[in-house]
Amino acid sequence: MKIVIPGGTGQVGTILNRALSAAGHEVVVLTRRPAHEREVEWDGRTWGPWAEEIDGSDVVINLAGRSVSCRYTSANLRDMMDSRVHSTEIVGEAIAAADRPPGVWLQMSTATVYAHRFDAPNDEASGVIGGSEPDVPDYWSYSVEIARAWERAQEVADTPHTRKIALRSAMVMSPDRGGVFDVLLRLARLGLGGPVAGGGQYVSWIHDRDFVRAVEFLIERDDLRGPVNLAAPRPLPQRAFMRELRSAWGVPVGLPATRAMAELGAFALRTDTELLLKSRRVVPGRLLAEGFDFAYADWPEAAGDLVRRRRGDRDRAGAEGALVSGSS
Repeated sequence: MKIVIPGGTGQVGTILNRALSAAGHEVVVLTRRPAHEREVEWDGRTWGPWAEEIDGSDVVINLAGRSVSCRYTSANLRDMMDSRVHSTEIVGEAIAAADRPPGVWLQMSTATVYAHRFDAPNDEASGVIGGSEPDVPDYWSYSVEIARAWERAQEVADTPHTRKIALRSAMVMSPDRGGVFDVLLRLARLGLGGPVAGGGQYVSWIHDRDFVRAVEFLIERDDLRGPVNLAAPRPLPQRAFMRELRSAWGVPVGLPATRAMAELGAFALRTDTELLLKSRRVVPGRLLAEGFDFAYADWPEAAGDLVRRRRGDRDRAGAEGALVSGSS
């Protein structure tokens, strides 16, 4: 198959590109700064020669959008909204104009669309959409509105010959440098991976290999449309999540942090506490109902695999470095 991935140079795009290319598919990445073979320039906003890649493709997986790993200032929130909505709109226009439109359009969305809650999990049928929860920062509702506008842009696109799926993804955990797992593991290794603000808020996640398998599953199942949660079936409170991560690496202690301490840490890392404090209790109702089998349904097993792969990468890098030093 020919698979086009707008915005495919980030963590999730790299995971998909690597796996889908290894499976024998032709993968084309649309990016602002093409640097490798099969990367094509686009700006995520205006029409250009990149649209020719979509015409005749089999699958489009749109991942474009400003990273959420930043301070949630008014300017950054607006940039998140604009980059997601405009890129989705222009992808929809390219699909609508194609002589041979793709069979399926997978559009990245986010589990952040659901409400901050502890009492029950959110699935696609009965989950509560956020935006009106009491006792949360006002700007959290804007994050939900970004997610809703993102999905609306795909929903209203006039693409009658292309099946559309919105990927309400939890955090994708992979051993790659620079991803969310990398950040959490660094905190754990520094002894800072304890409960944050009590640690009762739920963490939803998905192992990178299950993420890829779920995408492949949705491509193959031509009867599935609409929003689909991409999350492991058993989210867990943050205190337990970090305890299992520390255990997998072999760190005995994780210092707790108050909300105020989390604010200071997030400021230092140029990110925002919503990523730490919002309770994202999301479950994959549709995937489970359709028979998808998670290879990593539980976090302890997933964390163990990710740590082994991370250590394997480190050992290989060390061996290569020793080989270079020995031959110099």
